[in-house]
Amino acid sequence: MTKITRRNALISGLAISAASCSKEPATTPHNSPNQSAGGIFSHGVASGDPGPDSAVIWTRISQDEAAPGSSATVIWELAADKDFSDIIAKGETITGASRDWTVKTLLTDLEPGTVYFYRFRSGDQSSPIGRTRTLPAGKIDSARFAVLSCTNFPFGYFNVYDQIARRDDIDAVIHLGDYIYEYGRDGYGGKAGAALGREHEPAHEIITLDDYRRRHAQYKADPSSQAMHAAQTLIAIWDDHETSNNSWKDGAENHQPENEGEWEVRRRAALQAYYEWMPVREPAGAPEAFFRSYSYGDLLTLCAIETRLMARARGFEYGEIVSNLKTDDDVAHFKTEILWDQSREMLGSAQTDYLARTIRQSADDGQPWRLIANQIIMAKVTTPDLSPYMTEQDIDALQATWDQGRAFVEVSKLGLPTNFDAWDGYPAARERFYDMVREAGGDGMIVVTGDTHTWWANDLVDRNGERRGVELGAHSVTSPSPYRKGFLGGKGSEYTALTVSENDDVRYLSGEDHGYIDLEIGRESAKARFMAIDTVESRDYNAFEKVAFTINRADGAAKFSDS
Repeated sequence: MTKITRRNALISGLAISAASCSKEPATTPHNSPNQSAGGIFSHGVASGDPGPDSAVIWTRISQDEAAPGSSATVIWELAADKDFSDIIAKGETITGASRDWTVKTLLTDLEPGTVYFYRFRSGDQSSPIGRTRTLPAGKIDSARFAVLSCTNFPFGYFNVYDQIARRDDIDAVIHLGDYIYEYGRDGYGGKAGAALGREHEPAHEIITLDDYRRRHAQYKADPSSQAMHAAQTLIAIWDDHETSNNSWKDGAENHQPENEGEWEVRRRAALQAYYEWMPVREPAGAPEAFFRSYSYGDLLTLCAIETRLMARARGFEYGEIVSNLKTDDDVAHFKTEILWDQSREMLGSAQTDYLARTIRQSADDGQPWRLIANQIIMAKVTTPDLSPYMTEQDIDALQATWDQGRAFVEVSKLGLPTNFDAWDGYPAARERFYDMVREAGGDGMIVVTGDTHTWWANDLVDRNGERRGVELGAHSVTSPSPYRKGFLGGKGSEYTALTVSENDDVRYLSGEDHGYIDLEIGRESAKARFMAIDTVESRDYNAFEKVAFTINRADGAAKFSDS
């Protein structure tokens, strides 16, 4: 990475308080690889879900023409070096059509904090070589993560994956969800995919088990995806698009039972394909109970949470809200009673209890940091009033591309949250989470968040004004941001500036430049570098550091350095 100097960040002329920010981007040109793995291992290899003495390794063999009920034996090998001159362990596993010919093995009896190399063999063919890393144990001075989300195939090339694949100083890649997208070619991203020659397979919206398998296969066939997975260890959580847009416990915004069948059937198919195609351990109980934790020596505990399918209540939609808010009393009732309904869940009791035990153990062990891998924006963000800035023509244009556009502009007049699908739509559940962390002694909390395709640096503050930690939001690998310049009829920059100026908890916000967060956590402070690329429309791209923040521990809480 190119080391570059700093300047104060500006968004549409509005100064944003940041610990440190980049100069005009000093870029490093790259060309991402243009060849995928060949032969029967055409979907590459991957590893993930590390422990101090274990890791999951994954591949798939292409046997699409195999007879029903047939199977194949795949040999795996583990070595201390990439040349495999020192093979530590080997074994074999059987796969078949029942798991879509995917292969997943849990390696055990490994050494903590150690890099290993692995490969698979079937017949006379060998897979690409992968690299994995176990969790460290004992005293460590730092841990480093690449944090990313939202890899929508038709919107562009996975150059962010390519950039991460080139690094050898990353302990793990934290993928915050939307690893795949469910839409068909006539849906979100369809026009962009047609222009780039990156159209979704299958062509229709995915609903069945075969559909979800084919979509995962398409994403895993991408060469930049293969490069990243082979080079890095993955810690993954899902968001909504691994099943369907704005999913919740009993349904999804993008699921219509009248013509797409029962939600439970679709959800079950999506999760089966996810567990087949991802290098993750599967829960012992219900498949939706996908929450885990990772301890990095005496430094930090990473909690990977689930906010979609276990307990989430149905979300509010702008159109429904506008139709029910006729008077000032209606607005006040919604804000104080309906929105704050205590029954509106996010995590559920089983997950909350698990997190409380995990965070308490981290605090008791003397670890200075708690890192939360989280899908959706946790900070409070109120929508600025957009009506003075939007003409009727602007609103019509927005409505043509987003069926909630007109309602969104109407809601913006009322001082309500920007995103009801985020934690803002479940404020009582957010307060319960904050209370749980506080009672467990979980100071030093850093939350990393995906979903919005936008860069964020936020203070996390409870309803009593007490700081609970900081939030870092990653942009996307490819998906476009609602805070980009072209949004709202070209008024996206003004929308961004208004959002920052009217929300004290938002320190930095930008919808420009896709990328990932390079998060390095030390004993006394953490450094978050927002690493960007300048295009996803070509495999030739430039990489640069967009902005950087330092996070310190102060009075027990994690705070940005200028707090």
